[in-house]
Amino acid sequence: MNIMKKPGEIKFIQQVRLIVLLFLGILIIPNNISYGNTHAGIDSAIVEEVHFPIIIGQSKNPVLLIKIYNNQIDQSNLTQIYLTIEDSITLQDVVSLEVFFTADNEVFSSEKAFGTLLNVRNTNVITGIQPLEEGANYFWVTVTLSTKTDLLDKIILDCNKITDSGNNTFKPLPHVIVGNRPAIGFRGDSAVYNHRIYLKNPGLVTTNKGTQVTVFDMRHYKPKDAQSDIDIGTSRSTDNGKTWEPIGIAMDMGEFGGLPQDQNGLCDPSILLDKSNNTIWVAALWSHAYDQKRFWTHSQPGMTPEETGQLVLVKSEDDGKTWSSPINITEQIKDPSWYLFLQGPGKGITMKDGTLVFSAQFKDSTEMPFSTIIYSRDHGETWHIGTGAKPNTTESQVVELQDGSLMLNLRDNRGGSRSVYITNDMGKSWTKHPTSRSALPEPVCQASIINFHYDYKGIKKELLLFSNPNTTIKDRRNITMKISEDDGESWPDKYYTLLDAVVGSGFNRKDWPMGYSCITQIDGHIAGIMYGSSRSDLVFQKVDIAEVMADQKLKK
Repeated sequence: MNIMKKPGEIKFIQQVRLIVLLFLGILIIPNNISYGNTHAGIDSAIVEEVHFPIIIGQSKNPVLLIKIYNNQIDQSNLTQIYLTIEDSITLQDVVSLEVFFTADNEVFSSEKAFGTLLNVRNTNVITGIQPLEEGANYFWVTVTLSTKTDLLDKIILDCNKITDSGNNTFKPLPHVIVGNRPAIGFRGDSAVYNHRIYLKNPGLVTTNKGTQVTVFDMRHYKPKDAQSDIDIGTSRSTDNGKTWEPIGIAMDMGEFGGLPQDQNGLCDPSILLDKSNNTIWVAALWSHAYDQKRFWTHSQPGMTPEETGQLVLVKSEDDGKTWSSPINITEQIKDPSWYLFLQGPGKGITMKDGTLVFSAQFKDSTEMPFSTIIYSRDHGETWHIGTGAKPNTTESQVVELQDGSLMLNLRDNRGGSRSVYITNDMGKSWTKHPTSRSALPEPVCQASIINFHYDYKGIKKELLLFSNPNTTIKDRRNITMKISEDDGESWPDKYYTLLDAVVGSGFNRKDWPMGYSCITQIDGHIAGIMYGSSRSDLVFQKVDIAEVMADQKLKK
């Protein structure tokens, strides 16, 4: 028997099968589940993961934004939100989940609560009653984490459906969830001073003993740049960043010259570990006199504190517990005709041959700024300076490449992207790197770059890690860590880790943009980063470099 069918018969049979399958599909889908374009009031639900650091021990950390669009054909009340949380975090460390309604405003606010859940499981339902307005309705899902939370955990939280008062269930449109990271928050609230202190511009190192030491501006009373009452603060962690000692003072010029504290400000610290002897150096700009005037624009040529800014150092020889008196090295490195000389905020390096190097910057006799380096070959006793790498550049950071050359990564006032220059003679001459002004977007801001000596599970490799606001928009959003496997020749986006997507210091503080950051290596595969955040003055987070690289390779 010939069982072969003609092409037309085959096409007809396929069409019949498709109709039958579609009919059966309609029968088995419950009539109260929708994915959008329904006539029950709710038109669609969209879930967006919001990328913020989740501050450990702080309540109401936003994680998800649920956008519900209501066509108002029928009056609807939202009654249930179904949430799932993966085992990427210990569930006992999730103290609570809360949902807040912000009407048609997509800016987070905790004023109007929808519901709270305390006994968090992998699958959760938060119940409430919220009448839906016509058009857009915004619901924020927040999380509170216990102080026992591991900084390497991730909060992978999702919303898989919502229910209204008519018992109609709606599934959100397809979306992607990658998770958020816990963080330690640093704020300048202190009973010691009885006034607000603003923390800014972090530096961060890991000592030979494994201690993390951070330094930063302690801006008393107000967040403005010097001239102002600013000390250099510090804190230590001896458990790889899990806990931190109370904030102390690394550098304070007091009432030098008989002038008050607010005319003896310090700012923009850079920290450096001399790996040969575990001495920690901190460089800062000291601004003397010039009452309430911004020092960047008012410092003058000359050499004395009354005329021009001073570059001062302190050092610690006991793993960051105590600090020396300030050491003024301005005479060693500044040209008297320059308007200003200072360090590049962040950190310096120890080269393979033991040379200490800080990035630096100066405004020449025409007030044009240049990035450069200063270096010491005698463990900080004397200092020398390179030439300017490129005009109209300022805050830079330096790393030593595998061939022994120095790469200077520069803030470029032209905006748009970082400049990158190379020197083989300690800054006497500079060569433009092929990635300059193209590979690393920036909104004109400080950045961090470090050598990372990867050594984990038998794999060793030399990496560069970089962090900055990954945007060309001026508001310094999207704090991102990046990885290069080829000495900065490329920065594959598959290795990007977005840490904080929002501008400002403290939630919704758009009047004080932050974005300064500093990275340190904690062990063979863990990096730590301190940065100015939208959720706190400064935050500290940890990133497992092995996980980032392995996860992305699996997705290829």
